[in-house]
Amino acid sequence: MESFSVIEAAAMPVLALNAGSSSLKFGLCMVDADATRVFVSGSAESGGAFDARDAEGKALKCDARPIGTPQDAIEGIVDLLAATDFPMPAAIGHRIVHGGVACRHHTRIDARVMQQLEAATPFAPLHVPAALALVRSVHECFPGIPQVACVDTAFHAGMPDVARTLPIPRELRAHGIERYGFHGLSCESIVRQLSADLPRRLVIAHLGHGASVTAVASGRSIDTSMGLTPSGGVVMSTRCGDIDPGILEYLVRELHYDAGQLETLIDQRSGMMGISGLSGDMRELRAAAVSNADARLAISMFCYSVRKQIGSMAMALGGIDMLVFTGGIGENDVATRTSICEGLDWFGVGSAGIRVMPSQENAQIAQHAWRNVAR
Repeated sequence: MESFSVIEAAAMPVLALNAGSSSLKFGLCMVDADATRVFVSGSAESGGAFDARDAEGKALKCDARPIGTPQDAIEGIVDLLAATDFPMPAAIGHRIVHGGVACRHHTRIDARVMQQLEAATPFAPLHVPAALALVRSVHECFPGIPQVACVDTAFHAGMPDVARTLPIPRELRAHGIERYGFHGLSCESIVRQLSADLPRRLVIAHLGHGASVTAVASGRSIDTSMGLTPSGGVVMSTRCGDIDPGILEYLVRELHYDAGQLETLIDQRSGMMGISGLSGDMRELRAAAVSNADARLAISMFCYSVRKQIGSMAMALGGIDMLVFTGGIGENDVATRTSICEGLDWFGVGSAGIRVMPSQENAQIAQHAWRNVAR
């Protein structure tokens, strides 16, 4: 294990926290102006296990308690650091899915920023409350350590009006109803990794439990498939993506759905889960597809939906120089990538222009936290 006594003074240990609705991914990084080195990474599942590994993938032992709350997860990280020679963090960065109307950039968290993020809860009710609960737990377990909100929507904040504005009345748009876009930290990490090889016209397909496709022109987001919330865009594991709004009108008018039932339908019962009636997990659907027509249809609809969005983003860019796949499905499912890419040759992007790259969200969070605290 590397000794930290010789790390240059300009470097700072940063803890990156990526909270989901029921899980937490984390990484301890050493960050300076030139590099971000991940020394510890792990995850904590609600009701499940605490797992931590070093840079070589070796499991690290610690006496972490069973994970039931965000406080348990953070206390598990404290236990881990106390049991090893890794340093305590000098800054802590949080992935915040939705920054809402007021929080458009990565920023240090104070009482005002917490109010802004709490106001964004209605836009991402599955994600923002969990992240804010984590912020409060960190404040208890790491008192005095500065915390930074790294918002997924920041990468898309400069989208042109033609992409950002939704076709609804002005008085409704005044409530902050617009296209925000998500997976911004993932997209930023792809742009950073490409660095000198960054093409002028890039399409990023982040495909995981949530999925989105983004058009990047010279390093800047100009359009993306997700909209006001992370529920829009392509067909996803359990989220419907874009659908005819008349369907929702019908459900309210004829079947008497309320807001809670609509939310459950859109986010948890639709997508590949709804199509197949089996699962939203691509691995399970692949296994079932041999004999189950609905599983095959779910996979085909996912691939078709992503392919259409890639075409839309290529049109927004005026062509495409490179297509990058990232995320759990994008990085690991060769059959899905192959299916999506069928017929894309007419864009002028052949196999040489298609890449598979890891989504390095933890490193991106750590970089933003370092920049906000070190400056």
